[in-house]
Amino acid sequence: MESVHSWPYFDPEYENLSQRINPPRVSVDNTTCSDCTVVKVDSVNKPGTLLEVVQVLIDLDFAISKAYISSDGGWFMDVFHVTDQKGNKITDRNTIEFIEKALGPEGNVFKGKKKPWPGKRVGVHSVGDYTAIELIGTDRPGLLSEISAVLANLHCNVVGAEVWTHNMRVACVLYVNDDITCRAVDDPIRLLAMEEQLKNVLRGRGDDIKGARTSFSMGSTHTDRRLHQMMFDDRDYEGSGGGLDGDDFKPIITIERWAEKGYSVVNVKCKDRSKLLFDIVCTLTDMQYVVFHASIGVEGPYAIQEYYIRHMDGCTLDTQGEKERVIKCIEAAILRRVSEGVSLEVCARDRVGLLSDLTRVLRENGLSVTRAGVTTIGDQGMSVFYVRDASGIPVDSKIIETLRREIGQTVMLNVKKVPSSESTTESSRWNKNSFSFSFGSLFDRFLA
Repeated sequence: MESVHSWPYFDPEYENLSQRINPPRVSVDNTTCSDCTVVKVDSVNKPGTLLEVVQVLIDLDFAISKAYISSDGGWFMDVFHVTDQKGNKITDRNTIEFIEKALGPEGNVFKGKKKPWPGKRVGVHSVGDYTAIELIGTDRPGLLSEISAVLANLHCNVVGAEVWTHNMRVACVLYVNDDITCRAVDDPIRLLAMEEQLKNVLRGRGDDIKGARTSFSMGSTHTDRRLHQMMFDDRDYEGSGGGLDGDDFKPIITIERWAEKGYSVVNVKCKDRSKLLFDIVCTLTDMQYVVFHASIGVEGPYAIQEYYIRHMDGCTLDTQGEKERVIKCIEAAILRRVSEGVSLEVCARDRVGLLSDLTRVLRENGLSVTRAGVTTIGDQGMSVFYVRDASGIPVDSKIIETLRREIGQTVMLNVKKVPSSESTTESSRWNKNSFSFSFGSLFDRFLA
């Protein structure tokens, strides 16, 4: 491979001095554009800065319609056009102050620390009172139900969880605590028993050729990035396809070489959706590629993204094998969040075994969970399940009515069809749907 300008080395003391002399500058502008808020960030650059900035924005559930990224040399200059998930400008003063603080001189992005957004769901940032459990293995119908039943039998309450499936693989990050003390489970004997039982569930009938893995963490983690890392390490991108109907969901990805400037240029066109920019930047970062320039835009229901990258060692992608691997990995990162079928939003008073009961009802009615998110705010447990019929056919409306009866009157259930790619109008509406949701908005929908 041809060597070009490599990523500059920053001495830690010099980097701190540079930041003191030239502190990050953050601007949240609601006057320049009529239909969005413009967030500008200028700062001393270091590896991983772009991902950290994008992570702050997606943790606030912002929709990013446009972005311009430039980080040649030692300076980082980015512009993001953002709205909330309803398409409105960001006008809340507390949110604006949080952006300015998080991305500014005293923020955690440029200090290498992470601070959770107040009120965000457990499962994005978790410390102290929760034990994080990471699981990866072969997906099968009813697996989430079996996992949650094991945890309930072990007297563990699931207060947060994210579950992704792709190419017949499943990755989960679950946050649990003891049902009596409401503290993290830290007894080694109890953790060992939990690990063994969960491994047995993941192994199923013993036909998990690629193996099942379970691990525990008492610290903080960013769940979405961790799930990407787990599936990447599991090589889910080598599978035969995402199981989606038709080719409309399949991204179009090309890689060209700009020899004059020493860049590889990655072009991506795919259905737009929430967190798309984060997923691609996360994957490039974890593959040790540096984004020097990027342009992000939207044309109708499609996202058009262009990245100018080099490897951390300064080299471009010169072999066909390298290009094919990057294309496969970006495609996998995009498709991990793509779901078809029906989404079920459930709200109920939190209790031990709630997740086990909900997933058992889904399993008994022949529904397979393709993606899930579990949140806890106060004493309310909220879950989103993306489900399909286990046989792959559309979910019958009679099954939905059965679910309403079996889940019970004390649980609020909202059912939404995930729009197909055939309707541009529906697809555009789907793009603005956040995977997370607030109890207030869900409650309002049930009163409507």
